Amino acid sequence: MIRIKDIAKLANVSTATISYVLNDSGSVSLETRNKVLKVVADLNYKPNNIAKSLKLKKTNTIGVIVEDITVFNSPEIVDGINDYANTENQSIILTNMRLFKHTGQNFLYQPDSHVEYAQRAMKELMSKQVDGIIYVGIHTRELTNLFNNLQIPIVYTYCYANDQPDLSVNYDDEFGAYDATKYLIDRGHEKIALISGPIDSDPTRLRFNGYYKAIMEHQLIFEPNDIKTGNWEFDSGFTLAKELLQVAKPATAILAMNDLMASGAIHACAELGLSVPRDVSIIGFDNREFSGHLTPALTTMDLPLHELGTQSMSTLLALINKDELPHNPIKPRCKLIERDSVASVSK
Repeated sequence: MIRIKDIAKLANVSTATISYVLNDSGSVSLETRNKVLKVVADLNYKPNNIAKSLKLKKTNTIGVIVEDITVFNSPEIVDGINDYANTENQSIILTNMRLFKHTGQNFLYQPDSHVEYAQRAMKELMSKQVDGIIYVGIHTRELTNLFNNLQIPIVYTYCYANDQPDLSVNYDDEFGAYDATKYLIDRGHEKIALISGPIDSDPTRLRFNGYYKAIMEHQLIFEPNDIKTGNWEFDSGFTLAKELLQVAKPATAILAMNDLMASGAIHACAELGLSVPRDVSIIGFDNREFSGHLTPALTTMDLPLHELGTQSMSTLLALINKDELPHNPIKPRCKLIERDSVASVSK
């Protein structure tokens, strides 16, 4: 087996110089570097990565726990993680908990329903000597104390842990809803209804805050009867939109807190004989894959999922390398996707 000592002897340099060249570090002249690389190529030398990992106590391998890869947000986040990992020569080991398949929506109402699956996934990755963990949630919620006494860094995305506030990477729900509401206001809408998610959901609370802030800043009347609580599903958007529109003075626009409920609202308008956007404007949230194929195509807020992945990976590597982290991480902003479901109101 060829050793670094053998290469050093043939190249007539020190073993330290060989190490600098192989690891692309240190100060080595171009002439010396080329001489070493020629010897390496002639000997067909392959570094022993296992021995190197043991010496450095790093494997350059990152574990990624995904609560459910089939849920719409997960693939794009994982793609962002992979993109950044590739630029830093990091390997990824992915573990899919299949949480939605195992528990349905129980994870929202029974916080402990996923603990068994999460700890099993963590144990599997720890056995493979990963340098750190990225945990990808399927709904923004608190996961404090899910893992205790970890000996490696962890970063949460699309979820968070209150005991580790600087180790969570999430987009800005509140600004997303604010921007969506302001978009409607800028087009002349003064009576804007809201179909929210469940009241105990973090995205619901934050998106309501953004909606309310835009209404107040523009001195519009806040009408509690224009607020309906849904459950993220198509049927609730359909039913609640009909309730909002079958009143004496209905809203001219509806902000639905996700695209499924917005889709239900569009179907409700069709059943009531109302045209979208001529009679009612509708805007969604999430930019799901189907939203551009609705009739009319849905205007919505796009989530920065890929950026969540890249930012999670860069944060985790900073933790592993003990680099300085910003005290208040920047939350990626949602982006408005303009399509055909919003019209301006004539004054």
